[in-house]
Amino acid sequence: MSGSRENILRRLRDSRETGAAVGRDFTVIEDLQWSGDEAVARFTGLMRAVNTEVHETTREAWPAKLAELCVAKQVMRLALAADTPVGQAARSVLLDTSVETVAYSRDIEDWREELFFQVDAGLSTAAGGIVETGSLFLQTGPDEPRLLSLVPPIHFVVLSRADFANTLLEMLRRHDLAAGMPTNVLLISGPSKTADIEQTLVYGVHGPRQLVVLLTD
Repeated sequence: MSGSRENILRRLRDSRETGAAVGRDFTVIEDLQWSGDEAVARFTGLMRAVNTEVHETTREAWPAKLAELCVAKQVMRLALAADTPVGQAARSVLLDTSVETVAYSRDIEDWREELFFQVDAGLSTAAGGIVETGSLFLQTGPDEPRLLSLVPPIHFVVLSRADFANTLLEMLRRHDLAAGMPTNVLLISGPSKTADIEQTLVYGVHGPRQLVVLLTD
């Protein structure tokens, strides 16, 4: 056994016996900082590079933008969480359009076929955006189940710039996940995609083929 490996194993054994924690240095990660326009430019640039649509809008204007995009993309049925602020705002503005909103308020076993085959898009709320990697951070739960973001062919997400975090570490600390993990946390950086051995890229094989972010102030 090499000396380096023996030293590592000895340190692990000693820490287990004494209860001492192995030191962690997050300085390199914590030094990553972006703010203002720089953060927006980096986040949107990374997302658009992987075929994600990002539409910069405002807290007041995003529902109208959603309606415009639904019509342009020929969305006939949009699944959403009816009791969330985002869901309520979307339902209100879509009443005057041809888009039917479908409330995700039933057990999945009661409407599985409908969700998988008769819904064109889903609407979610992002808990945050990670600037370093250009990723959405979604905390799903009973009010906004994860299937809203995983099943319909188009996934709309509402994200506020105020919820940006520089890194995943910063996001995890902000939501205090060390104190208790939710049932699901989703990190989404683009639409579903895969490639075969010939490197032919195909979207939508394992999830939404389109990811559309409504970035508000």
